[in-house]
Amino acid sequence: MAIGLTLVPVIATPPSSLFTFTRLHQLASLSSPYSPSGVLRATAKRFTFVTKSKSVTTMAAAQEYPGNLKRQVEKLFDASLRSTVPDETGVQTEVTASLPGKPGDYQCNNAMGLWSIIKGKGTQFKGPPAVGQALLKNLPASEMVESCSVAGPGFVNVILSSKWIAKSIETMLVDGIDTWAPSLPVKRAVVDFSSPNIAKEMHVGHLRSTIIGDTLARMLEYSKVEVLRRNHVGDWGTQFGMLIEYLFEKFPDTDSVTETAIGDLQSFYKESKSKFDADPEFKEKAQKAVVRLQGGDAIYRKAWTKICDISRAEFAKVYQRLRVELEEKGESFYNPYIAKVIEELNSKGLIEESEGARVIFLEGFNIPLMVVKSDGGFNYASTDLTALWYRLNEEKAEWIVYVTDVGQQQHFSMFFKAARKAGWLPESDKTYPRVDHVGFGLVKGEDGKRFRTRSSEVVRLVDLLDEAKTRSKTALIERGKDKEWTPEELDQTAEAVGYGAVKYADLKNNRSTSYTFNFDQMLSDKGNTAVYLLYAHARICSIIRKSGKDIDELKKTGKLVLDHPEERALGLHLLRFAETVEAACANLLPHVLCEYLYELSERYTSFYSVHQVIGSAEEASRLLLCEATAIVMRKCFHLLGITPVYKI
Repeated sequence: MAIGLTLVPVIATPPSSLFTFTRLHQLASLSSPYSPSGVLRATAKRFTFVTKSKSVTTMAAAQEYPGNLKRQVEKLFDASLRSTVPDETGVQTEVTASLPGKPGDYQCNNAMGLWSIIKGKGTQFKGPPAVGQALLKNLPASEMVESCSVAGPGFVNVILSSKWIAKSIETMLVDGIDTWAPSLPVKRAVVDFSSPNIAKEMHVGHLRSTIIGDTLARMLEYSKVEVLRRNHVGDWGTQFGMLIEYLFEKFPDTDSVTETAIGDLQSFYKESKSKFDADPEFKEKAQKAVVRLQGGDAIYRKAWTKICDISRAEFAKVYQRLRVELEEKGESFYNPYIAKVIEELNSKGLIEESEGARVIFLEGFNIPLMVVKSDGGFNYASTDLTALWYRLNEEKAEWIVYVTDVGQQQHFSMFFKAARKAGWLPESDKTYPRVDHVGFGLVKGEDGKRFRTRSSEVVRLVDLLDEAKTRSKTALIERGKDKEWTPEELDQTAEAVGYGAVKYADLKNNRSTSYTFNFDQMLSDKGNTAVYLLYAHARICSIIRKSGKDIDELKKTGKLVLDHPEERALGLHLLRFAETVEAACANLLPHVLCEYLYELSERYTSFYSVHQVIGSAEEASRLLLCEATAIVMRKCFHLLGITPVYKI
């Protein structure tokens, strides 16, 4: 409910290019029977809103979106739209953050679109500027707004109160950054990521799926979504016939087989594949082994379990290094459900016979989606459709996100369309329950080709992580840190910086594009790198330590003041954290958060380069600003799966 407004007709309506709105504390000397509720006064060049207290609408916005600045501004304009055009209930509020150098902090862009809707309906308005003026006039009173103006064709520019920004940051410092978590329209989501194949080692190709998927899961979890982290490993299929038969040949007593005995899994797989291709007798035995395995033969199931367990142990080492958590539900998990799902699709008339196979024809694709092979076996499509059915019906997921390379785009588009045809999903791809394929590009070498070793082998992920840590440690030793720190501190910092550098170098790129893997660039302490950002965080922590102040006590008793432009710019950027996370979640783009983090570091540098902290008259306030920056940086690091460092 907006506070009532009274227009005092001192002058005629000002030009549409300027319409300004100012808060009560600047005009407290004005007397009016409508103060403190609110009065609109006219001056020679502007109209001025005089307000004292927040409206019900504003308080509701603060409670509903405590940390999401954009949402709170939108809530104000929601109320204004309802007052301005009460009959146009379908209009969505359009609020954007103002670009650097542009007027205001936020801008409402509804006027032109609204005018196109109402101009033929006998409206009182004469054009978009008048609509913009009305939106401003009907804006509920709010302590968060310093002033507003209407520019051009009705754009309403909003400048936020510096005192309100400071107060919001103070509240976060006391209540914690989790109060800034955005709220998404889903309660439960599945993120399907990493998904290596059993008996094959994880290589650089698994890097992107693993860390992109982990970051998406972390952002959704922070946004109060229950996330089912699914590792859809390739643990079922024809390759297991050759693996099991080769295992029997090399180790007749399979009970005694250990990870050490098999040795390099990748080599074991290659050896079995070579024998499969070269030895017809072995190939026939392997094919029969698949039938026995899928038929439930106890001996073959036991051998299969042994191979899977050895692979899982290797995967776990990589996940532990990357600090990634996953729950495995591989292809074999869904096998018992496939026949039931195929029957459901058939009962709906979706499945047809084609050249001995069973397929689903889909509009817009020149090939059908095969769900049962001509030999009666199942394939990726049958497994993926079954997994989707299970996630929707058994796990009750509202949003299912698949993180794989862009080369699988057609497969996902086809089986998503088949699911819509079956009535499992709504026609709109933005309506829940919802599915999304998060495609990503290649990791390339300096030659512009797929990243490989000099011998043209794929790069093992463990080797890549070892190299990153070793290079990071060498750089720290060159700076003399081995003489300042304990061996444990040196090792932990080298790991945090090395692994963080690898992750950030990947995540900072738009996931749909390919990027070139370069250790020198990613481990540089200059520019948009994890090393630069981690060191920036450590420097902030060092400043706070050197002050000698009890920062926890200061949070409770100190007062934050943003009097200088650099302080205000930093404070405003801190408050944009929640809307950034929300945008990164909504669009499934981790690089949006990376861009925010890098800009946060740059804004802090701009502040610190011109304003003394320790020993200044504003020391307490600036220490609070330093602490708020460090807290938001740490949360960004957490969402990106990067371990922060506290000293350099």
